Amino acid sequence: MQTQITNIRTLGALIKEARKSQTLTQEDLAGITLTGRRFIVDLENGKETAEIGKVLQVLNALGIALTASATWKD
Repeated sequence: MQTQITNIRTLGALIKEARKSQTLTQEDLAGITLTGRRFIVDLENGKETAEIGKVLQVLNALGIALTASATWKD
């Protein structure tokens, strides 16, 4: 499944959906990714200042691949 991410809220919703589908709590995911529960809550709610390194840790832990497409090169 591919989802076009155009803003942090969409990414947060995808992360929340993936976490729930894997029956993980926010606390579980925070422990797996060595982040805090507050970070997971903020990320799922679309906090725009989320640290990219931590976001990548969360995506990797959930098995979400992040790719970029340079549309200006078409």
